[in-house]
Amino acid sequence: MAGEARVADVPLRVRVQEADFDPGAELTALTAGRTDVGGIGCFVGTVRDAAGGRALAALILEHYPAMTQRALEDIAREAVRRWDLQGVTVIHRVGRMAPGARIVLVAATAAHRAAALEATAFLIDWLKTRAPFWKKEEFADGGAQWVAARADDDTAAARWE
Repeated sequence: MAGEARVADVPLRVRVQEADFDPGAELTALTAGRTDVGGIGCFVGTVRDAAGGRALAALILEHYPAMTQRALEDIAREAVRRWDLQGVTVIHRVGRMAPGARIVLVAATAAHRAAALEATAFLIDWLKTRAPFWKKEEFADGGAQWVAARADDDTAAARWE
């Protein structure tokens, strides 16, 4: 298929890691040596300290490595199939993270801003609903709870069906 050949030609940088990342360095790497990039769409998600009025001590993300990596790669390839992109970066952290820590980066480059911005929205919407991560909140009071899927995330992802 011609669409699949195009996907193979677009650089995809997809990582699941415990270590923090530098958004500026990642965007520089995504556009290195390119003079044809007209727009970069980018979203950086952070751990927020808000869980029903309870102070959050940490968010723990668990995953099954091979399954998670493949799911993120599939989502990135789908973005390239849908938009005329020049590159995609997806980085998602796992492990224990404190409030304020960076947790996810999605970025897309394109010749024009609309494709880059739409693809970025798509990437984070599908990542939130289709990537196999399990989240557990640990609270300052010693309690803990698993985080349930949110209907708002499902609604956001459904617009791309």
